[in-house]
Amino acid sequence: DEADVVVVAPAFDESDYGGATLVEAAPAPDEVAAVVAEYDPALVVAATDDGAVNDAVAAAARDYGAMVNRADRSGRATRPVGEVVVPATVRDGSVTVSVSTGGASPALSKHLRERIEAELVDAGAMADLTADLRRDLRERDLSPAERRDAVRAVVRSSRVWKALGEGDANPRDEAANVIENGGDRP
Repeated sequence: DEADVVVVAPAFDESDYGGATLVEAAPAPDEVAAVVAEYDPALVVAATDDGAVNDAVAAAARDYGAMVNRADRSGRATRPVGEVVVPATVRDGSVTVSVSTGGASPALSKHLRERIEAELVDAGAMADLTADLRRDLRERDLSPAERRDAVRAVVRSSRVWKALGEGDANPRDEAANVIENGGDRP
């Protein structure tokens, strides 16, 4: 969503590439630098099954000034300058959580991202609600500790989370009830 993505590969299957530009090509190691320069990348991912091509891709990316991710060299404790690991990321509104194993286990990162994704449903809406509440609570004559406790009670309230997810209840009203009653009491 935030980048223009170009995928260069010898062939493509019927997968959804999310709007990426697909370039059907299999550049030899001595042709890679020209391909990298053509697309003006900020990040280049070397993900072929040919170590010589991946070496050429990484070298071309570095020479061009782009960061590089080597899919064939995971799990290394140290990396050359400019080489990056891409974390598995979950977003819900303004809430972002990233998981990385430092490249040691991309499969584990993906698995954890999928588990976390289920827990983050409506987290963005909760962040927006509590941001508004914090502003409102600052305008009242409450101490910082009282404001903190009120917002924590809202975040921990199953009733407020339920209201955020249902759409027919008013989460702001539920939050006000939690603040007035000191928690999830009826």
